[in-house]
Amino acid sequence: MKKTSTRLADGRELLYFDAADDRVRDVVDLRPLTPVATASEIRHDVLLGDSVAIASHRQERTYLPPADACPLCPSRAGHESEIPAADYDVAVFENRFPSLAGDSGRCEVVCFTSDHEASFADLTEEQAALVLEAWTDRTAEMAQLPAVEQVFCFENRGAEIGVTLGHPHGQIYGYPYVTPRTNLMLRSLEAHAARTGGATNLFDEVVARERSDGSRVVLAGEHWTAFVPYAAHWPYEVHLYPTRRVPDLRALDDGARAEFPSVYLELLRRFDRIFGPDQPPTPYISAWHQAPFRHPLREDFALHLELFTVRRTSGKLKVLAGSESGMGAFVNDVSPEAAATRLREVASEK
Repeated sequence: MKKTSTRLADGRELLYFDAADDRVRDVVDLRPLTPVATASEIRHDVLLGDSVAIASHRQERTYLPPADACPLCPSRAGHESEIPAADYDVAVFENRFPSLAGDSGRCEVVCFTSDHEASFADLTEEQAALVLEAWTDRTAEMAQLPAVEQVFCFENRGAEIGVTLGHPHGQIYGYPYVTPRTNLMLRSLEAHAARTGGATNLFDEVVARERSDGSRVVLAGEHWTAFVPYAAHWPYEVHLYPTRRVPDLRALDDGARAEFPSVYLELLRRFDRIFGPDQPPTPYISAWHQAPFRHPLREDFALHLELFTVRRTSGKLKVLAGSESGMGAFVNDVSPEAAATRLREVASEK
């Protein structure tokens, strides 16, 4: 793998991740771009105890452009994009319309492939492994930034999720604080340690329980276990854990890195088959949960990926209405055991 760092016309960083070590990336971005102007501000909610990023400049971001004007496709004659090169394997660049910037953190865009019509599930195992390398590299780099407390690698897929660009891509947020969801997990982790005198780790117990029970396990390899959680919030939700607990992507061993592409691609392909062959691609959110860099329970946290869809059945979405949006109290229309059964039924043919 080769990483090449360069700059876009407005000064933002652009990185190419290439499978070939001899790839030369020297095309210059000649677009007449104005400097990036951000107004990102972090405000603390004193009642809920969490933080909100106020980023009004994002109202001007690109919204559902036609394929021939996609800013994530490679540049070509008559169309200069965010990627100056004529092709690429994986490309990462600083977001021009970031939710977080400067002292408020950092936001990057990850382009998984130059193929506009593809999806992550269409990638080869070699391509998926390169994306994993990019995620790991960016986690390591953002860990060095004083303003960043936690790194979040994620993908929003599908118009139902609110995607504004159709090209297969994800994002990476470097938060200047520990996110609310992570704080909840850390509190549960701490309470469990207090109850057990530190004899066991809560994450380890959850994974061991699911593997022992088996009714919610979707896919199990030597280095990874995928299961529908006992109290799943979403109609179809899968959590993917490495067998050896680690705090973040940087700490994965060679075995886990080698097995991840086949396991993850299989999960994504099953998601696309949940609702039958005549249905459009399943919208989903794929979210890596990594330990905060400076939290005292960092080494007890478990890196894991959460994959879920807002589609509850063919043609119907799980809408976060009164109970969920107003009170944060979820009601799930699909039992976790039934969801796991369905995800096992749609396994790829060997």
